[in-house]
Formats: sequence, C-alpha cells, structure tokens
Amino acid sequence: MSEQLILKNLDFIKVLPAWAQDLSYKYCSKTTNLYLVHGNIRDFLPNKMYEGEFIFVRIQEFISEVLFGNQDIIVYYDRSSGINFCTPEMQKKYLTDMKKAFPHMNLEDLLAKDPYKAFDLLEKYFLMNIPNNLRIVLLIDYAETLIPNTDLTSMTEEDRYCLVTLNRWSHDPIFTQGDVSIILLTENLSDLNITLVRSPSTVKVGIPIPDENIRKSFLEFLERKEELILEPRLTSGKMAKLTSGLNLMNLNQIAAESFQEDKAVTMDYLKRKKKEIIENEAAGLLEFVETNHNLSFVSGHDFVKSRFYSAVKAIKQGRLDVLPMGYLVSGPIGTGKSFMVAAFAEDIGIPMVKFLNLRSKWNGVSESNLEKSLNILKAMAPVGVMIDEADAFLGDRNQDGDAGTSNRIFAQIATFMGNTEYRGKILWFLLSSRPDLIPIDLKRQGRAEEHLALFYPETYEQKEDLYQTLIRKLKLKIQKFSISELLKKYHFDSSGADLEAILIRAKFNAAMNNHITVTKQDLEETMRDFIPPTYPHEIELQNLVAVLECTSRQMIPKKFQNLDRKKLVSQIRDLKMLLGEIP
Repeated sequence: MSEQLILKNLDFIKVLPAWAQDLSYKYCSKTTNLYLVHGNIRDFLPNKMYEGEFIFVRIQEFISEVLFGNQDIIVYYDRSSGINFCTPEMQKKYLTDMKKAFPHMNLEDLLAKDPYKAFDLLEKYFLMNIPNNLRIVLLIDYAETLIPNTDLTSMTEEDRYCLVTLNRWSHDPIFTQGDVSIILLTENLSDLNITLVRSPSTVKVGIPIPDENIRKSFLEFLERKEELILEPRLTSGKMAKLTSGLNLMNLNQIAAESFQEDKAVTMDYLKRKKKEIIENEAAGLLEFVETNHNLSFVSGHDFVKSRFYSAVKAIKQGRLDVLPMGYLVSGPIGTGKSFMVAAFAEDIGIPMVKFLNLRSKWNGVSESNLEKSLNILKAMAPVGVMIDEADAFLGDRNQDGDAGTSNRIFAQIATFMGNTEYRGKILWFLLSSRPDLIPIDLKRQGRAEEHLALFYPETYEQKEDLYQTLIRKLKLKIQKFSISELLKKYHFDSSGADLEAILIRAKFNAAMNNHITVTKQDLEETMRDFIPPTYPHEIELQNLVAVLECTSRQMIPKKFQNLDRKKLVSQIRDLKMLLGEIP
C-alpha cells in the first residue's frame, strides 16, 4: 500500500466514532481474523451527514459501507436469514461461481440457513477467491445463537462444530494472509462461549450508548425535520443532558410517540418515558428508586447527614475527584437506611436505581444479566446504585454450589466498583444490617470506602424530632401535643419504622372514628395496643456490628462510645454463638 493511501486511510479513520476507529486500526494491523463487536449494536448508526441531515443504518450496513466501502466480498449470515451479501451484484457473483463449482446444488442450498452447510459453503467460496487478492468480510449476527456461553459437556454437536470452525478461522494463516475477516455481532460478550471470548486470537470492540453530544445532534436533526416538538423550557441540549442511558432509537421512540399524541415533550413526560424505557431495557434487572423527599426529611443522624451534604456540595462544584467510590451504610433494621440514601440522591439531583435479582438457574444468564446492567449504569452516569441487603445480594468470592456463577458475579461487581474512571459518576450504596457478612473486598478503600452507620434514637428529644419529621413526611393532620409524654408512659425502644407504623395505625383509627384529624386519644389507643416486633439478640448484634464498622466516633451512640474494641468483638462472637451462627 502506498504512503499516500496509508495517510488517506488514517485521515478517514480519525473521523469515525471511537469504536469504529478501534475496529479499523485492528483490521489494518492484520494480526487477527476474528472480531467480537458487542454492546449497543441495535441502535441507529450515522452512515453519513450531508448538509446537516443524518442517514441512519443498521450495523451491518455501517460496517459494510463506511468501513469497507461495499467493495470486494462482504457476506452477512444469521440463523434466520441465512447467507446474504451486502449488494445484489456480490450475491449474483457468488451464486454464479458456486453453481459452476457445484452444479448439483440448488439456490436454496447455496443460501443455506443451517450453520453446518453455510459455514462449509462460505469456507469453500473464500478459498476460491483468496488467490484473487479480494478483501473478504463475513458478518455473523446473533452470534450467541451459534456459540452460546455454556460448558463443553452441555454443548450440542452443532454448537461444537460452530465453535471449532470459528476458532480455526480466527488463527488460520491462509485466512490472515488472504485478508479474510470474521466479525461476530452480539449485545453481551458474556452470552458468547468463554473459550472464544478469552482467546488471544480475537479482538473485542464495544459500541457504547451515544454520549451527550451525539444525542444533541440527533435531537436537533429531529427538530429540523419537525419530528420533535419540545415545550419552551426544554431545549434539545437540555433534553440531551437529561437522557443519559438512552440510545438514539430510544430518543426516536420518545419523539415519535409524543408527535403521534400531538403533544410537546415536557420534563415530566421525558422523566416518565426514560424510566419506562430503561426499566424495559434492563428487563427486570434494574428498578428506579423514587422519592419526593430530600435529607431535610431525615430526623437525627446529624453526622451522616453532614457527610452527605458535603458530598452534595462537592458534586455541585464539579469536584468528583474528592468523592468516595461508594458508601457502606449499616445499622439495625428500621433505622431508615434506604430512605436516607434515596433522600441523598434527591438532594444531588441524580437518578437512583436498585439491582433486582440478577441470578438465573441457566448457565451464563446471570453473567449476561450483570453485563447488561453494568452497561446501562455506565450509560446513565451520573447515577446512584443502591444494593439493599448487600450481605445477601452480593455473595462471596468463595461461594460453592452453583458452578462458579456467584464467584464470577462477585468478581465482576468488585472489579467494576473499583474502576476509578467512574468516581463521582457511579455512586455505590451498600446497605446492610449485617455489614460483618459483607466481604472485605467490597468494604476496602477504592470501593465502598466511606462507612456510615444509623442507630435508633436514644433520647426523648430525638424521638420527638423523629415524630415531627414523620408527621411532615406522611402529611398527617394531627392534634398538637408533645409525644414525649406518651413515649414515657408506654416505654419501649422504638425504631423509626415502629413509630411510622404507629402513626399510620393511628390515622386508620381516626378514619374509623369518622374524623380526619388524628387526636391524642387516637395515638394513645394505638400505642397502648402496639407491640413492636422483638428480636433482642438480633437487634443487639446488628447494633454492635454497625458500631464496629463506624469510621468516626461521632456516629456512635453514647452507650457504645466507651466500649473497648476487644470487648466489642467478644460480645459479637458471644451473640453469634447464641444465635447459632458459629459453633
């Protein structure tokens, strides 16, 4: 290749999207034949832009036309469509040449859908054309249906045939020297056979969800075509900023649906559609945590609130570098850990999502679920991630009994949490009443590095403040009186959850007595009848392990502040023995 042509190619590559540049450089290096292209492969891809007008195509067409100029031999294959070519001329030449070589074969056989026949035919055709110095590219879509992520003993004969064939092609010197490239397309790498994914003979290229600039350009394009109508206070730039986590097809869907309804896209409409789309894309793996309450609705826990307020200030000043990678929030049940974290997210003004059940009994599905979820989080950034009951959800690096799935999921989450590229962009919140059961790998510096703890209110003043906060949160109409008198009369160590349950029951009693305002009598009757759930040993253990996790003395209740650490560890061990957790 001449120096001028090389420079021309390099100049062309520089204007491509980053993932396409990566694929082009790897292709030009001529060191491998097999490429795994994954991620946002079902989105619109801009083929070209002429006078501000985008033309969007599917990924096969983008790779064929933009990267390879629809030249030489470019073949498409998937189980449903069988063998196809990027242009009618290429397909006609293939059929003519193969008919000459194999006159007994009919048209249907030559465009086979069955991978046994298709791969055999394609290999023969490639070998026929390698001497002609033609560039040959084979794009295989839905690659996970050919080489699924399953162990060798569970693979069918067809799966094994496809795996061996693709693996052989990936390092066949005849293919390398003959300029034959095989590109596998899949949404999740973890859906593909791990042997091929980890092979040094394969190149992995990820297509990300579009960034803010691309989303803005696309929205402006829709506006010019008069296919997007925005309310006056919502510009395309602002909409691009608010739609992190969505791809261009999602944006087109929002624009098209609002256009059909003959309604402008409003902030509320956009928020609702974004939540709906992301939850659908996550397929039950992620759920938005929504609240209308900020930290002003949190009673007590002054030190923890001050830490969160400092984080809010840092984020608003753009100082993401000073934020922790994540938080461990511990404390006994009923202290409002989930509410506190959701309120913090409301103060920051970023979405908060919660992991649902990622695990599946089917081999490889759990890892695929996690990969999809993590890709969505990267695209949504900035975002908060709440993992409730983290001790049970995250598992351990050394778990047995599920063919290593839990170990791989744990390692994948731990690695992702520790990626400093996402500091201040993806905030992790591990919530647990038993932080002692969370592996140290996740609690160390660089992951959930800030350890905070919540405890029950100790004094009557604190309980009075909690009571007033709950009235505001629940929007109760209640007779004015001091709750301290009733708390002293019906003494028990109540959590915030207990007191909230009492107020809701009192409101129910008031309704049954045909009055809207909750009276002192309604509340007293409720408190007299209320028996809080009693798990004294469990609650004591939860208190002690939370104390042990505290990284500041100011968080620790007075009754625990002077407790010797060795004595604390001893008491925790005694309680675990009493509860049968250790022999």
